[in-house]
Amino acid sequence: MTVEVCFKKGAIGTVHSHEEHDQIGYILAGSFEVEIDGETKVLEKGDAFVAKKLSKHGVVSLEENSVILDAFSPAREDYLTS
Repeated sequence: MTVEVCFKKGAIGTVHSHEEHDQIGYILAGSFEVEIDGETKVLEKGDAFVAKKLSKHGVVSLEENSVILDAFSPAREDYLTS
């Protein structure tokens, strides 16, 4: 499952973990400070990160209109609408 998420500058994806899902985040636009298991890096357009299930991860948008394409496996039922 893929999800495109657009962030305003300074928006925070709070540090969290997934019990059932692996996640890959691909930066489509802008830049983010990305934290995975306590390690922080700045990622820009064209960069990606992997957050395996149970790893603690979060982001902070460093620019207006920064965009991440998140891929989840398995699909996240909580994101689906009827």
